[in-house]
Amino acid sequence: MTASLRIISSMATRQLLAELTAIFERSGPYRVELESVGGVDAARRVEAGESFDAVILASNAIDKLIDAGRIVPGSRVDLVQSGVSIAVPAGAPAVDVGSEEAVRQAVLAARTVSYSTGPSGVHLARLFERWGIAEQIKDRIVQAPPGVPVGSLVARGEVALGFQQLSELINLDGIAILGPLPDKIQIITRFSAGVAATCRQPAAVQALIAFLASPETAAAKIAQGMAPA
Repeated sequence: MTASLRIISSMATRQLLAELTAIFERSGPYRVELESVGGVDAARRVEAGESFDAVILASNAIDKLIDAGRIVPGSRVDLVQSGVSIAVPAGAPAVDVGSEEAVRQAVLAARTVSYSTGPSGVHLARLFERWGIAEQIKDRIVQAPPGVPVGSLVARGEVALGFQQLSELINLDGIAILGPLPDKIQIITRFSAGVAATCRQPAAVQALIAFLASPETAAAKIAQGMAPA
């Protein structure tokens, strides 16, 4: 009987991990059960003690779970770095997002604006506060529920301007990606893996994580809009 490794991750790395774990499965005796959900929900489930073999989330979430005793200390391995991009519905007029002021004006002009509950959403909420426009646009903010891609709301026409990790936008139909957040206001999120305290097969999980961090996975990471960590 083939042994299984149970992995939970945030949505940002879902496509990449599906591709890479399939390669890992072909190279050995283990089957990988990958579940990708909203990062907030994933962290909550691990915190609550649900049984997993590995956890792949934003680095700060991994660190908090280490402190909480839910991930093995010293097991964190950084995998990828990911930036935020901006999307509009396919066919919508192009919007200038080439500078901080241009993005600010685009947000002010948009009928609705959406971001996630993850690190990028927290960053954008703070950015809107710093710009002094948070109160002005609060009724136009559509925060995507955990596990619901911002891009899907944009594609359905429910949102006029969406902000999310490029990796979560890159494979969606029905949207046009305007470009990344300008460097001055960009947020780069590092995603890391850790061995869960409930892990049943630590040697196999360590082999999986080592593969996910290896140079041979770099091309897949870049193709999914990320950069090796």
